[in-house]
Amino acid sequence: MTKAWEVNFDGLIGPNHNYGGLSDGNLASGKNEGLVSHPKEAALQGLEKMRLLVKAGLKQGVLPPLPRPNFPFLFDAGFGGQQTSMITEAARIAPNLLKTAYSASSMWAANAATISPSADSENGKLQVTVANLSTMLHRSLEPDETYWTLSRVLLGQGIEETGTEHPLVQLRHELPAHSDFSDEGAANHVRLCAEHGAHGVELFVYGREANESTQGFPARQTRLASESIARAHGLRPERTVFARQAKRAIQAGAFHNDVVCVGTLETLFFHEFAFEDTEQTLADIRAAAQGLFDLKPVMVPDAEVPLADAISSYLFNSQLLQWPGEDRLVLLAPTETRDTPSTAAYCEKLVQGNGPIGRVEYVDVRQSMRNGGGPACLRLRVVMTEEEIAAAHQGTLLDDAKIDALQAVVRKHYRDELSPEDLADPAFAEECMVARKAILDVVDLKD
Repeated sequence: MTKAWEVNFDGLIGPNHNYGGLSDGNLASGKNEGLVSHPKEAALQGLEKMRLLVKAGLKQGVLPPLPRPNFPFLFDAGFGGQQTSMITEAARIAPNLLKTAYSASSMWAANAATISPSADSENGKLQVTVANLSTMLHRSLEPDETYWTLSRVLLGQGIEETGTEHPLVQLRHELPAHSDFSDEGAANHVRLCAEHGAHGVELFVYGREANESTQGFPARQTRLASESIARAHGLRPERTVFARQAKRAIQAGAFHNDVVCVGTLETLFFHEFAFEDTEQTLADIRAAAQGLFDLKPVMVPDAEVPLADAISSYLFNSQLLQWPGEDRLVLLAPTETRDTPSTAAYCEKLVQGNGPIGRVEYVDVRQSMRNGGGPACLRLRVVMTEEEIAAAHQGTLLDDAKIDALQAVVRKHYRDELSPEDLADPAFAEECMVARKAILDVVDLKD
């Protein structure tokens, strides 16, 4: 067995962090639409979360914010001329399209792609499929830019230009941008294993079948999309599980499975109403894991944590981590989990037992939470071997000094407050571009 590590690549929150309310089914996003946001505070909170993991001895990377505003989108929407006039006209005629062009949603890196480690794939390569995010207009703009980012971060700069196949990593473009192939990335995917470098079981959670219509909030992941990714990644069918997310969870505001479920190593931590058929899901995982590991399920009863509390507190949109020097897992939860009575009481009870989760660490990511994403939304987990880490772009792997440098950029270039009216100011677009260039300089990436 090859030694491997879980590397968390967090999305750095951009200077355009705003509450656009563009995501149907995301309760926090809708609730805070139009309020004044705090980009500087948001980015500093995210970087401090990254620093916490670096100081613990975990491997931590960063993904820079995507270029915003998205001028190609505004051009496609019929706004021509100079960039200044594009913004001015969009603000006057179609402010919702301008909000879309300024979307900060790439900060939630869990939606960037689906990852299968080399230990699970048929050809022995790290497998990466960029998510199409086709359900929501503002997110459907991301895949090409995300591919550019991941190609340079995971493949190393220059590999795309050579036209040669990478010896360690297979990076794929997104699935067709059709509702039958709707794919939201790693937010609907969990990998379970005995050790990160060992063969594992990959759990794909979907909200609907292709061509199936649903009422209420949209089900953003299809079974066809998940099956297509599993095939492309060369996963063993007997080690792959497809489970349906509970309809009641989606309609309650669990727009991704990671709002009601998180897992790592042998542990699956989930709400009672996470899956449409919990008993069958657990049976399928146990069958797939036979000979590899014994599943450790931790189900949170609705009687102790009502589904509404689980979603508003983002108890499950936490990072479940193998913390260096600790025998049991650590749940890295948002402070909202601590501030919600039912989840606070549950977490206290959880760690007092002798189960697989031994400690809860709380982090302040309130600005992200107000836009609908917790600690788990902000990171893309990539299980990598030492060789794969060495081949990746080292500039995006973090240490204290690099976090300090990124925070200096944020303090210099980000606004303390951003109101919806500020998006109409062409000068703000220039601020965003200057800030992104400074970020790319710190991580040694070039557009």
